[in-house]
Amino acid sequence: MPSLDARILLPIALPTAAAGAVTAVVGGVIDGGTGVLGGVIGALVVIVFMGAGILGLQYTAKHWPSLFQAMGLALYVTLLLVLFVFVAVFKDTTAFNPKVFAAAIIVCTLTWVVAMAFAHKKAKIFYIDPGHSDASKGEKTGSSS
Repeated sequence: MPSLDARILLPIALPTAAAGAVTAVVGGVIDGGTGVLGGVIGALVVIVFMGAGILGLQYTAKHWPSLFQAMGLALYVTLLLVLFVFVAVFKDTTAFNPKVFAAAIIVCTLTWVVAMAFAHKKAKIFYIDPGHSDASKGEKTGSSS
């Protein structure tokens, strides 16, 4: 993974994992082992799907920068819908507590979004790529006077 990906992904995934751990502990207090399992699975689902979304969005930004904004909007709407589908599909499961699972998905998604806002606020990401300037190849630009 390039350093930029790790620099953006780690400060987002770690608080989300911590929120998932707290949700799992609370689920364990509420419902024992099935509560812990529901919290852990919910946190893992959010981290995997949101992490894959970030990596896909960065790939889009590198290859098709004109689609970046539309892809970002479509990505997050799709991710939220997929998470709602997960909650709906597993609402009657007996393998883990579905209420703790749903709570973990909500808590971890909110934590992911807040952590992402803080990570992007602190990251020093160029909005202009200084290494790929066509003007630096010896061509003169602007007026000669």
